[in-house]
Parts: sequence; structure tokens; C-alpha cells
Amino acid sequence: MRLCKVRLADGQVRAGVWEGDRVRPFRAGTGVTPPALSDVLHADDPAGAARRAVGEETLPAASVRFLAPLDNQEVWAAGVTYKRSREARERESAGAARFYDLVYQAARPELFFKATPHRVVGPGDMVRVRADSRWSVPEPEVALVLSPQLRLVGATIGNDMSARDIEGENPLYLPQAKVYDACCALGPAVTLAEALPPPDQMTIRLTITRGGRAVVEGATSVAAMARTFADLIGWLGRDNRFPAGVVLLTGTGIVPPDDFSLAAGDEISIEVAGLGTLVNVVGQAG
Repeated sequence: MRLCKVRLADGQVRAGVWEGDRVRPFRAGTGVTPPALSDVLHADDPAGAARRAVGEETLPAASVRFLAPLDNQEVWAAGVTYKRSREARERESAGAARFYDLVYQAARPELFFKATPHRVVGPGDMVRVRADSRWSVPEPEVALVLSPQLRLVGATIGNDMSARDIEGENPLYLPQAKVYDACCALGPAVTLAEALPPPDQMTIRLTITRGGRAVVEGATSVAAMARTFADLIGWLGRDNRFPAGVVLLTGTGIVPPDDFSLAAGDEISIEVAGLGTLVNVVGQAG
């Protein structure tokens, strides 16, 4: 089952179930407030709660606008969870190469705050590169959707936009390289945990198109991660509470060539088996 958050033709924002080419919004009516997406995701049985929340109404998926599938959750991220990512970090920051190598092998992962909800965009929306960056790339990732109790309730697709030149200049600039307006995209929906494919079947594909031509393509598998989802979740929850739930990006194994940087107008397409496809266009910050 896939849960989504959409804007209807009349401007209403509703959560619901996405089935094929139809969306079934959660019930609304006189004196009845439909459940928020998080209300269902954080229920003891999200699939059962979703089935009870939907009514008879169905809408063509093409008639609604899909929004980022989150409400008030913070977004966090894990770094250097794939060998390819470690190698890229070492090249971009020669002075800190040893630290990236150590964190790849260490028991404690690299975890960092990525975005508040207002910095997150949804499918079809514009992600941005910083105006003061000359080397920015997307980072296609599986995003884990966690309840306030840090239970894995599902997953969606994430794009952790990154200014490699800023981080490479000094790793202490990581927050500036990672956290800014429209620095993260999520969507198009949350696939509930029981419907997720096993890691060795979760392929991730990235295509960046410029002027109608694919300029970057790459693929990897979640099976190539050096850490498990459970390990990352366990570390995230150490001495940290998330009353509204949290979304955790799990790292990237696809890194564009070092001579490539995103430009305004580029289209980023991220496809993950079992989760769908997230497409965004690039804009310039500032």
C-alpha cells in the first residue's frame, strides 16, 4: 500500500491511498476533519488505519498534485554509507579524506540534520542549488519514514541536494552545503513497510536530463550499503526524540562525475524499485 498527500483541484490538501492511476482521499465531510497523513502513518496498524479512513471517493491521479509526503517531521540524513560516496568525499576534501574513511568503517555512522518541512519540496517542484555554490549535485536516496517511537512505517524517495564545493572546502561547512531553501525533495508517496521489497531488490536509478538529453545516468542497489536500516535508526534514536516522527535519508551510492554540476533547468529523475519515481527541476537559489 502507498500513502500520499495531494492538493485537489479545488485547493484542498488531503492525504489518501494511491492505487494505480487512482487516488482515494481520506474521508471528509460536514464536521469531519479527514486524518492527516501522519495520523495514519503513526497508527499501530497504518494499513488498517488507511483502509478505515478512505471513503468511496476516487480521483484520477492525473487530476491532483502530489505533495511531499510529510507533515511536521524533521528530515535527517546519513552520510558515507556507500563505498562510492566515501570515495567521492575523499576526492572533494583531500584534507579530511582520513575522516571520511574512518566514518565509513566506524561503528558510529555520520548522521546530520537535513531539513525542516518548509525546506522540503515534493514531486514536480523545484529543487535549488545555492547561489554561492559552483559544484552542486543531487544525491538519490531511500528515505525511511519513522514514527515517533522510531518504528519503520514505510519509505519514500529522497533527493539530498548537496554543494560539494562548500563541503569540500571544509567539512565544518556541512550544514551550509546541505541545509538551505528547497534543499531536499521527497515523494511521490510512502510505501508501507510490509510492501517494501528486500534490499537486494531495491535498485536506485538516477537520470539527469539537460536540454532534452540525458547527461548523467547511474544505478546502485540498497544491498551495496555498508550499514543496515536498523543500524541507522538505532543510532538516530540515541538521546534524541522525535515527537512528530522523522524521515531519515540513508545515503547515496550514485555520484555524478567530478566535472559535472547541476544547472538551472536540469531535470532530476530518481527511480527506486518499489517506491516509484521522483522528478524535480533545478532552480538557482537567491
